[in-house]
Amino acid sequence: MNSAAKSVYYFGIYLFMLSAVLITYPNLLLTIFQIPETTEVWIRVVGVLVFSLGIYYVYMAITNHTFFMMITVYVRASILLWFTGFVVAGWAPATLILFGAVDFAAAMWTLVELRKMK
Repeated sequence: MNSAAKSVYYFGIYLFMLSAVLITYPNLLLTIFQIPETTEVWIRVVGVLVFSLGIYYVYMAITNHTFFMMITVYVRASILLWFTGFVVAGWAPATLILFGAVDFAAAMWTLVELRKMK
């Protein structure tokens, strides 16, 4: 696995860990990020979706799928923009930007590694 693939692989592992929390202890995460707690199933559904994305990231990294890795750079970088927009619109607390920052940082790691491959 090349270094760009490793960055995507590790991001997939991060998604697995995040999904485990969202599925089993969602209010722990919501409280930390100053989002109101919920008893509704939607947060666990999000956890399942995050887990599913993690599978894509891990398996595409294992195959060194460069096109997939490049797409993830754009998608993960855009998460910061989306979350910032949610905060600016008043739909979410500013702490949500931290999640976007993690995605952005991971995307930049992948981008740097992809550029080294050229």
